[in-house]
Amino acid sequence: MQIFLARNNVQAGPYDLNQLNIMLSSGEVTLDDLIWHDGLDQWQRIGNLTGNQTVYRPTTIAVTNNTSDNDSIINNVTVFPEDTPSNTQKNNNVSLDRLYGKPERAKTDAKGGMTSNPLHKPNNVSLNKSSSKKLATDKVLGDVVLAPIMSRILATAINALLYVLAILPLVLALTKLDIDYSKFQNFQDMDAAYQYSMTLMESLPSSTLMISQVMVFGLFALQLVFIIMRGQSLGKLLTGIRVVDQTTHRLPSFLKLIGMRTLLLFIIYNLLFSFTSFLGFIVILIHYYMASKSAENVGWHDKLAKTLVVRADSAQLIKPSKVK
Repeated sequence: MQIFLARNNVQAGPYDLNQLNIMLSSGEVTLDDLIWHDGLDQWQRIGNLTGNQTVYRPTTIAVTNNTSDNDSIINNVTVFPEDTPSNTQKNNNVSLDRLYGKPERAKTDAKGGMTSNPLHKPNNVSLNKSSSKKLATDKVLGDVVLAPIMSRILATAINALLYVLAILPLVLALTKLDIDYSKFQNFQDMDAAYQYSMTLMESLPSSTLMISQVMVFGLFALQLVFIIMRGQSLGKLLTGIRVVDQTTHRLPSFLKLIGMRTLLLFIIYNLLFSFTSFLGFIVILIHYYMASKSAENVGWHDKLAKTLVVRADSAQLIKPSKVK
C-alpha cells in the first residue's frame, strides 16, 4: 500500500503502513495531518481514520497495484513550485523532512544506489473505484457518509409497518367486536377508558392474545439485538444506514443506543400517540425537518443522544484500539 501524507497544502510520500505507524508513534506525523491511499476517494484527517489513536489499521480498504488509481486524489493538495516535473524528467516528491522543514536525506534502494519517489500530482475530480457507490449529493463528514433524509424516513416507515404487522392479528380480532368508541373520547375519565379496553381484551380469544404478544415481543427483542450489535433497527438494516457516535464515528455506547435513542424515544412517542396521533406525527416531522436543515443531518433525536445516522460501513463496527 502506498500512502501519501499532506500538511499545509503540501504532500509527501509514498510511505508504507509500517513507516506511517512509526512516524505516528514518534509524533513526526500528527493526527491532524491529511492522508490518502488507494481506497480513499479524498484526503482525510488521519485522526478520523484511526479513531484519534496513534496507530493506523486499515481494515476495509481495497488495495490494488494499479498505479493509475494513484491519480485519483482530489486536487486540494499542491506541491512546491520548484518540485514540478519538467517535460523530460520528474523530480523527487516532497519528502517528509522537506514537508516539516528538515534537511533532505538521501534515500537508497536495496542495492545501495540512490532512489527517488516520483512526483504524485493530483488530478481534478476523478474518484477511484471505492467512491463509485457514492452519489454527488452525498454529504461526507470525515470518514463517514451521512444517511440521506429519505433513507431515514423510509427506515422509520419500515419499522412502523413491522409493528403494524405484529399487531395485525389483534387488530383483526378487535374489528369483529362491537366497540363503543365514545368511551375513549372522554379525556377527563381515562380510568374508565382503560377499564373498558381491558374488558375488550378479555373478550378476545386467548390464542389471539398469545399470538399478538409473541409477535410484538419477538419484534421488540429482534430490534434490540440488531440495535445493540449493529446500531441498526430492522428498518435501518434494510435501508443500509446506521447510528454512530458523533465523535468516534463508531457504535455509540449502550446508554446512547438503548437508553437515549430507544427506550426514551419509545416512551416519548408512546405518550404522544396515546394522547393524540396528530401530535406524534407532528413531532416526527419536526425531527426530520431539523435534520434536513442541518449540515450534519442532525435532528432532535440526534442532538439528544449525540449521535449521527450514516451509511452503514463494516469499519464502524470495529472498536478503536486503546492506547496502553
